[in-house]
Amino acid sequence: MVNYQEDLLNRTFGALADPTRRALLARLGDRVSISVSELARPFAMSLPAVMKHLDVLSDAGLVAREKTGRTVACRLTASPMKQAMDWLNRYQRFWSQNLDRLAAFVEEDTWPPHQPPPATPGSPTGRASRSSAVSMRSRKKSMPRGPTRKK
Repeated sequence: MVNYQEDLLNRTFGALADPTRRALLARLGDRVSISVSELARPFAMSLPAVMKHLDVLSDAGLVAREKTGRTVACRLTASPMKQAMDWLNRYQRFWSQNLDRLAAFVEEDTWPPHQPPPATPGSPTGRASRSSAVSMRSRKKSMPRGPTRKK
């Protein structure tokens, strides 16, 4: 992977790591364009704090801002998220294949229907204990009992 793409992925995932920024993106996803003041309205934070979050999103390429007069409008630009999804999909395929293999292994019927599995050490029937109680180790005494006095 090219270093530029790694840097872009780092900025994308860094921007998406914050729940406030994800909420801002969700609001932007509902509309084509929205003013910063309207975007900030439902959040319990100051407008400068929202602007800092928007700076991070802009640096990651997830938000584009356009100033018209005194109004700054924001819109979602999702191309960096596509690259992040491509990166994540590689691992999704890996885990799906491994989980499919695990499911196939678990679903295999390897024991004959009327024969129990072999016994394991500590288990006379070969089955796990059904008890939900936790075993407690007996405590060791600190020292053996000393000699007693005889009169």
